[in-house]
Amino acid sequence: MFPIIPANTATASFPENDEGIFGYGYADAYLSMTNLVSNAGVLASDVTGVGTGRSDLAATQYGGDKGIFGFGDTPTKRSMTNLVSNTGVVASDTATVGTARTDIAACSYGEDKGIFGFGNTGSVCDITNLVSNAGVVASDVTGVGTARARLAACEYGGDKAIFGFGTFGAPGYVYTALTNLVSNAGVVASDQATATGTARQMPGACRYGGDKGIFGYGYGGSYVAETNLVSNTGVVSTDVAGVGTARQGPGACEYGGDKGIFGFGNPRSAAYTNLVSNTGVVASDVTGIGSARSYVAACSFN
Repeated sequence: MFPIIPANTATASFPENDEGIFGYGYADAYLSMTNLVSNAGVLASDVTGVGTGRSDLAATQYGGDKGIFGFGDTPTKRSMTNLVSNTGVVASDTATVGTARTDIAACSYGEDKGIFGFGNTGSVCDITNLVSNAGVVASDVTGVGTARARLAACEYGGDKAIFGFGTFGAPGYVYTALTNLVSNAGVVASDQATATGTARQMPGACRYGGDKGIFGYGYGGSYVAETNLVSNTGVVSTDVAGVGTARQGPGACEYGGDKGIFGFGNPRSAAYTNLVSNTGVVASDVTGIGSARSYVAACSFN
């Protein structure tokens, strides 16, 4: 006989991407180069960049298997985007309807859509812009939560997202550990204090383990390597002693379906990467193949 499975016991299945891409950044000049990440977490050599070189931008998966880089600093604040195909090919600049800004964060939500949020327009803001499953960026949505910049974002729970950390105030160097949850419909919730995490700016963040997330690295008066795990219900854990070189401004993305990788950052003495296992354990530095640089963005694809 076949077993009887009650209708309400089905397990949710969420898209998990195999490969990733780091792109753009700054190293004595604004760069547009990219580096692909294999499904084994191996960083490839530099690919000549497409689009306007810039730093302090963000990137997110969309459409289940594609990506998008957006916004950034040239040092003029930008609102352009560059789509990434499901083979990791970066497209030329697309003018975006959102307010030009830098020091922004982005991640996916709802399984196949994305969101850009917060940033610096000349002052910190809490604006968000949704990304459709076709890679179209929507107009500004009046933000919820404390206006801030230099934060990070990642997925959790399979189809939801979280923005976390950053700076606010004048001139914008009050470090915070605030987080804002994002529903699977792209609705941003009010602030929740993450008292368990070290207040800091410019961490990286990505999904791991299918339905969990991790924030790592940053600067809170000194460079740090601490990480904070995010449960599948959006709860941020206490600091985990950092592994690898303390730095700010790394990118981070998923790879291999359920693992993550942090890469690059400032100080940029090398192109360090740090792999994250599917249980959220961060590995020691791997000297990267790509050109050393800071303030990059990263996302998964395929």
